[in-house]
Amino acid sequence: MGQFSFITIEDQIDKLHVINDFLYRLNSMIDWNIFYSLLITVRSYDRKSNAGRPPFDVLLMFKILILKNIYNLSDEQVEFQIRDRITNVL
Repeated sequence: MGQFSFITIEDQIDKLHVINDFLYRLNSMIDWNIFYSLLITVRSYDRKSNAGRPPFDVLLMFKILILKNIYNLSDEQVEFQIRDRITNVL
């Protein structure tokens, strides 16, 4: 059973929007779908089997790389930030 909270996810997202408007402006200014077909071709490869975890979405990984470069983060810092944000949502 999950932990009950007085703050809903929507409230948290609204607060993040006020605190860090840059990410929301960036997301609204860029049409990310224009990159999708190119990214799919770059990562296209034949999987030898369906075993293992399916790959992450190419667009998601592209956005992560952009944020990594904007904020000058190492791979370890990016992984930490992602894990930290996921635990805050769950």
